[in-house]
Amino acid sequence: MAEENTNKEKKDIVENVKEKANEFVGDAKEALDIAKDKISETLSEENIEKVKQKTEEYTEIAKEKAAEFAEEAKETFNDLKENASELAGEAAEHLVDFAEEAKEDIKEVTEKSKNFFQRLFNK
Repeated sequence: MAEENTNKEKKDIVENVKEKANEFVGDAKEALDIAKDKISETLSEENIEKVKQKTEEYTEIAKEKAAEFAEEAKETFNDLKENASELAGEAAEHLVDFAEEAKEDIKEVTEKSKNFFQRLFNK
């Protein structure tokens, strides 16, 4: 009789495990079906179209911003060129002035040296 009870308990446990496994499989299938539905919903044509529209909008905005940046960069480059030309012109003027002053200084030094040597050698 004890052996019969043990066999019955074993059968009950096996049945219970089978039942729980079947429930688990059923729940897993249901969860999988829900996930499939959500994925299908996410990838629906309507959502894909919305993504395409947003992409086009952002692409257009990016193009506009790039064009604005390019225009600003061009203006900045032109300003730099203009400033560089002005600086080069000023530098050229200063070099000419410096050269003239140096030429005058050399003449003066030459004259003073000549006078110094003439006085030194009494000639």
